[in-house]
Amino acid sequence: MTQPNTHEAWMKLALTLARRGIGTTHPNPRVGAVIVRDNELVGQGWHVRPGGPHAEIHALQDAGERAAGATAYVTLEPCAAHGRTPPCTEALIRAGIRRVVYASDDPNPQMAGGAASLRAAGIEVLGGVLAAEAGVLNRPFFHYVRTGLPYIRAKAAISLDGKLATHTGHSQWISSAESRTHAHQLRAACDAVIIGAATFIEDRPSLTVRHVPCSRQPLRVVIARKAPPFRADDALLDGRAPSRMYVEQLSDEAGEWQQAGMEVIAQDGLESMLRHLAADGYLDVFLEGGGRLHAHCLQQRFSCEILLYQAPILIGGTQAVSLWHGQGVARVEQALQLTDIEYVRLGRDQLIHGRIIYPD
Repeated sequence: MTQPNTHEAWMKLALTLARRGIGTTHPNPRVGAVIVRDNELVGQGWHVRPGGPHAEIHALQDAGERAAGATAYVTLEPCAAHGRTPPCTEALIRAGIRRVVYASDDPNPQMAGGAASLRAAGIEVLGGVLAAEAGVLNRPFFHYVRTGLPYIRAKAAISLDGKLATHTGHSQWISSAESRTHAHQLRAACDAVIIGAATFIEDRPSLTVRHVPCSRQPLRVVIARKAPPFRADDALLDGRAPSRMYVEQLSDEAGEWQQAGMEVIAQDGLESMLRHLAADGYLDVFLEGGGRLHAHCLQQRFSCEILLYQAPILIGGTQAVSLWHGQGVARVEQALQLTDIEYVRLGRDQLIHGRIIYPD
């Protein structure tokens, strides 16, 4: 197999391999690697599972003796320290790799320094090739390294006047069928889906991926101060996907949910719950509300992106459920802003998607 002799072309192939890590749940980056000799692909690999060989090791094993004198393309700076596996830099040096080209610098201070180690061994190193593309792919992991929190994509279907539901709590369906299918595509790619206790009680959602292909169902998570009353027929007990409930303290109701198959974990407050979720490997999280949980995540700056499926309807009423209830900000310049904004027409609806910028 041959490709155009450019660093970008080979790195794109490495990024394609890295995307195979989507759907595997662990607090590690998605990394792909290819070995190229005389403009011919001789080895390829990706990080398959936590604790297993890194992408570089898989690619070197695939290349065998042909790795000597070759160029390694890796989507993340090769690690320079012992973790659950030996440093990839040592394996690259032993294999006789001549040049290493990578996309993103490693943000983990315990693993960083690979480029310097390789240069010290006489290997040519070039970093930053398609760094932006690799950064998007590993945004949840980089966010976790910086903050210890999951990368939260806040999703909501809203009316033109910003309502999630009527004053009676009715919300099915604000968005169009096209919007719901699009949301299921995003749900299929995430690690976990989160809702609050009110949504859990009132809507009784299944939170499974439907209508689109899905290799594995994400974890279904309920955030609650205390466990709601037990319901034996609840959709989250159907076994179609793993389910977890976070509560601030255990109770008899929590015990009933546990006995029925729900994982129940006690953590003190929302931030502790989210940190526990991320440390357990669920880094890319889809927040589906309701209003109180959306408000808390915005107020505490936990939400990183927002996806609003805006329908051309007006609900009205001061008692209707809003995306961000309460007082909000005092002045317009304090308002949250979006960057990297995307507008998509979905049936009758408009999707507004962007990363959230919180004011200093």
